[in-house]
Amino acid sequence: MINENKIQVITKIFNNDNIRTVWDKEIEKYYISVVDVVGILTDNDYQGARNYWKVLKFRLKEEGNETVTNCNQLKLKAIDGKYRLTDVTDIEGMFRLIQSIPSKKAEPIKQWLAKLGSERIDETFDPSLALQRAIDLYRAKGYDEAWIAKRIKTLQDRKQLTDTWKDCGVENSFEYAILTNEIYKTWSGMTAKEYKEYKGLRKENLRDNMDSIELILTDLSEEATKKLAQKKKPKGLKENLTIASIGGNIAKNTREDLEKELGEPVISADNKLNYQYIDENKKIKNLVD
Repeated sequence: MINENKIQVITKIFNNDNIRTVWDKEIEKYYISVVDVVGILTDNDYQGARNYWKVLKFRLKEEGNETVTNCNQLKLKAIDGKYRLTDVTDIEGMFRLIQSIPSKKAEPIKQWLAKLGSERIDETFDPSLALQRAIDLYRAKGYDEAWIAKRIKTLQDRKQLTDTWKDCGVENSFEYAILTNEIYKTWSGMTAKEYKEYKGLRKENLRDNMDSIELILTDLSEEATKKLAQKKKPKGLKENLTIASIGGNIAKNTREDLEKELGEPVISADNKLNYQYIDENKKIKNLVD
């Protein structure tokens, strides 16, 4: 049984596909979302992969396959932003599962899993490897060096902010999300979800799709919130919400001053890699018309 208080949910990348991955720091073991790997192996979308796994899971259970027996379930964030119970298994279990799915991607996935298992061991001795891999991934996706430097800084600053919130009596990710939304809403006029929708994003990371000015304003809002929290020492969610609003307002004033001088908005609907999603219902309607 996985201790949910001891896990870290991470999104790993296989080629350009996201795989939800869980690191159990208590037993130092990776668990991987079964449906994510099934989707890659079978070239199915999320719902198709769920259906495929449902049928395969039933068959394997009937056969008494240990892979299904050893699966755990955790609430992971789905594409629509909702948290659902999702089957996960460790790396060894995933190797066994792959044998049950005929796919030309089986060998690349096996190699990826083998590398995944060694990465965490290597990073324990040299944490800079994790940072370098993140930089290499951003480069591979086409981000420029100046943007990458700013993004890495925001990652460091975000961790300092959540550490400060923890010291102020805010400890769970749900409350972190409430405080973050307060900051975003104040400085940009949009919650994180609304901001993603404005940029045409679904599961992509919002900050990975901000330009340099948007990243700087986000960093300013959170840095101001952190400094104010360290100075005023608010306790609990309610008091920290007040501080988050003040921090967000500092970035809002900066944004408005800059927009006044530029004569144009600095919040952009563009995303970094020009993602475009097609409304399938609308597409079908247009074909019929």
